Amino acid sequence: MLPTTLAAICLALLPTISAPSPAAHARGAGVSAPTPAVHAPSPASVPASVDSYVERYRAATGLPGVEVAITKGDKVLHATGYGRTATGEPVTADTPMAMASVSKSFTALAVLRLADQGRLALDQPVRRYLPEFTMADPRAAKITVRQLLDQTSGMADSAFHERSLPQPHTLQGAVARLRTARLAADPGTAFSYHNTNYQVAARLVEVAGGLPFAAYLEAQVFRPLGMDHSTTVDTDRDLPPSARGHLYVLGRAVALPEPTGFGNGSGGVISTANDMARWLIAQNGGLTGLLSPRAVREMRTPSKQNGEYALGWMIGETGRGTPVLEHGGDLHTSTAHQLLMPSSGYGVAVMANTGAAFADAHTLMNGIVAIIEGGTPEPPSPQDWIIIDAFFALLTLVTIGLAARGTVRARRWAARRTGRRLWRLAPYLVPLLSCLTIVPIHRVLARGRDAGWIQLAYIYPTFMIWLVTATAACLTVVAARLWRVARPGSSP
Repeated sequence: MLPTTLAAICLALLPTISAPSPAAHARGAGVSAPTPAVHAPSPASVPASVDSYVERYRAATGLPGVEVAITKGDKVLHATGYGRTATGEPVTADTPMAMASVSKSFTALAVLRLADQGRLALDQPVRRYLPEFTMADPRAAKITVRQLLDQTSGMADSAFHERSLPQPHTLQGAVARLRTARLAADPGTAFSYHNTNYQVAARLVEVAGGLPFAAYLEAQVFRPLGMDHSTTVDTDRDLPPSARGHLYVLGRAVALPEPTGFGNGSGGVISTANDMARWLIAQNGGLTGLLSPRAVREMRTPSKQNGEYALGWMIGETGRGTPVLEHGGDLHTSTAHQLLMPSSGYGVAVMANTGAAFADAHTLMNGIVAIIEGGTPEPPSPQDWIIIDAFFALLTLVTIGLAARGTVRARRWAARRTGRRLWRLAPYLVPLLSCLTIVPIHRVLARGRDAGWIQLAYIYPTFMIWLVTATAACLTVVAARLWRVARPGSSP
């Protein structure tokens, strides 16, 4: 019964090593452990402290590359890069990196700009402006523009498996694939973080704004703010080489391509530290010239269904209780985070070229905020992940050894059973069953969050290597034993 026992134990471990959702990252980031009250450092001393902290962090974790932007009021205090890209180039303040779900703030701004211009209204149905938006659920006709942006549309991973289904290639395709989808809740009644909300919103921008989404952001957001190195892309294939990232395996960063996925509108923005500094300054300055004061207030007002998620931003506070606006973002090979502290005028953006399972950008954000507030960042502790990886690596080797032993002893096994108790082979099929059902199992353990098979391999690389190895090993043993049973003269 060893295969059954091992599979059950390892599947039970999944909740403990599951990567948080982007919303969870945003909700928790910026919050550090409370420390005794101290005076905040002078803005002039912050860059040197941040440099020292980031380099210590990189040395402890093996983080290959990261960019940081820090602003205060209308001044750039710090914008720089550290380390190297996945292709080996130095990371600078002008290296384009993936912003992942931080992109939602840009999509929300584009929608609100159209609302300011009278081209749409937040509390009108989406279908009024985007007739192509149809679902196999009559309730979808009531979804408003605002409900897309505050994630209360009723769409959810639990009802529409946006990641594990075949991926679209355009925003129009992202909307078209909803024709067979249903809602998980009545519009406006429940919050559910769901990337498709922002893909529909980006398609709405294209139709109401009369330009492709990338061109609209360029003309109406990036160019006015002087963000000359920023753009937005559709899929993983469109990521520039500098925006590709890494996974950690046994404590070492391994450069890998991002798995197949569509992200425009919800996670497609590519930007740099220098450009994000301009973005943070504009946000702390009230977006004068881009949005009306009323639209800015709308952007920063959370829904009644979720008192933390507004329109592309989350409302939170630091460990010292300082109110912040923020949003995190995760791809499978990179992470990003942005944060505003309106009371002091600080803004921070962090982009790291390692994936969602390790949350380096979010952890670094916590440390930088602690520095700004006069505290001490918590030291990085990657040991837990190294221990987990080492456990599954060792388990993989043990599994191979047990499979070799079982294969060699197949003749002896067949001699004892001679076909009468073949049901004893059933436990060896458990890893195969687990392999085939890992996606729905993970969906349950992750409380409805969807992920495809290849994406799970990126989130839990050593676990998935073990699971595939265990499946192949057990099938090899089964095949060897059945062959010995069926082959004449197989008994010793």
